[in-house]
Amino acid sequence: MKKTYKIDVDCANCANKMEDAAKNTAGVKNATVNFMTCSLSPGKMIVEFEDGQEPAAVMKQVLKNCKKVESDCEIFL
Repeated sequence: MKKTYKIDVDCANCANKMEDAAKNTAGVKNATVNFMTCSLSPGKMIVEFEDGQEPAAVMKQVLKNCKKVESDCEIFL
């Protein structure tokens, strides 16, 4: 299952780090962060979840991991 979330990120480097943080979260099969849309409004994070995973629970951990990269990161769940 894939879901799209709005994410507030300031720079391409941070977006790449947050993408890696999301990809390395248990329950995430793949993740991408589209930084190009972030300069105008919140960007997009597309997360593909592993089979049988509850997206809401996994996204709480994704947010924690992303906040380790950029403490003021916001993912609009």
